[in-house]
Amino acid sequence: MGFSITAAAAASSPWLPKTCLPRFSKYRNCCLPAASPPPCFRVVCRSGSQYTVTDLKFALHDALDSTGINTSHAREARQAFISQIENLSEIERETSICINRRVDLGRTALYIAAEDDSLISHSSVPLPVDAFLERLGDLSIGYCSHYNSLCRASHENFLDSIERYLYIKKGFRRNSSKNQLERALYLHSVLTHRSGSAVMLSLIYSEILKMLHIWGLLDFDVEIFFPHDLHGLPGAYDKQKSRVSDQPHIMTTQRLLEEILKNQKDAFWPFQHDHSESLFLRAAIAANLIDGSNGVEESGYQLASAKFAQHRLGCGVWTVVRFGDMRRALSACEHLILLETDPKELRDYSILLYHCGLYEQSLQYLKLYQETKSSSLQKQSLNSVSGLEEDVVQKLMVRLNLIAMEDGWSKPSRVRNFLGTNSEPW
Repeated sequence: MGFSITAAAAASSPWLPKTCLPRFSKYRNCCLPAASPPPCFRVVCRSGSQYTVTDLKFALHDALDSTGINTSHAREARQAFISQIENLSEIERETSICINRRVDLGRTALYIAAEDDSLISHSSVPLPVDAFLERLGDLSIGYCSHYNSLCRASHENFLDSIERYLYIKKGFRRNSSKNQLERALYLHSVLTHRSGSAVMLSLIYSEILKMLHIWGLLDFDVEIFFPHDLHGLPGAYDKQKSRVSDQPHIMTTQRLLEEILKNQKDAFWPFQHDHSESLFLRAAIAANLIDGSNGVEESGYQLASAKFAQHRLGCGVWTVVRFGDMRRALSACEHLILLETDPKELRDYSILLYHCGLYEQSLQYLKLYQETKSSSLQKQSLNSVSGLEEDVVQKLMVRLNLIAMEDGWSKPSRVRNFLGTNSEPW
């Protein structure tokens, strides 16, 4: 289910790495991508049928470049992310993170962090991914010194000792606070502050288990229990003693990466009013694509929030405390599209591009969304799409076509400078 990059396009596209130069860190080999080329790709349905829309270009890096911001480090991180996820087969996507072997999840999460760090900090040096991988490896080495023969008395004792080591001795804790949410969403920050989201703690836990398995200390099958409440901590259990009720709590490779990116998308979505609505509908309200005639009742706070979000984008202010960050929202959308999880990501990306004044690209992605959702393989994943959301899609399509007829795509004067060099004014 989903859409993917064709093998033919991968072979011909300069965007995907053709060579991989080995570079050694303290614990493992890694592959660095070639120099960053233009972000174009060919999208097809995973069933094999190819769409007519080709060579779609992601907007974020080019838009930043046009404002004089150097995106070379961000492009390198994006290329490295692609080099990891292209190893995901259909089977691997549904494989538990405890037995994943094809994708280095720690490295992939750090590449996501490295790109966003570059977009926000504008630093002349990239995030030191290898250094944070070593810090992740040090956690496993640290457990070895903590380990003793009593831990081997039973499988339960062994897993309990890992849990005590991670959450008590090393002090990792779950952070659900909105005031410090940003720290909880990126692996390098979680390793530094030892406070993170449930998905980040699950990733760290699984990386420790992976290293212990490689070193021969873990000689039985385990599974990570992912909590769905707001306060629970991820734990591990003997897979042979699993129950049917444990199935919804198993974290797969695709789901972990999807959760990381969706958490970031939710946190940095520029339209934070009315959390009872979907992200797409919040952006639609701000774009005046929904009014009272649609049956949507808006409070004064919601209207003010939407107008404020629209105003600050028009003024070139792209990030405000508690009101999202357009750069990182676009980044999360682009990563999710590359991950090929849900066609609705195309739609959400389109409406963000609309708010940025990038109307031609917005229309391209909206058309691709409609083509994708019409595929029989996609219908199940789109069951949750409301009639109101589909009405908004049609209204947005009409509006974009009207803009094209009125101005054409060649006029740059209407493009909002949402990615300028302005920083937070407050």
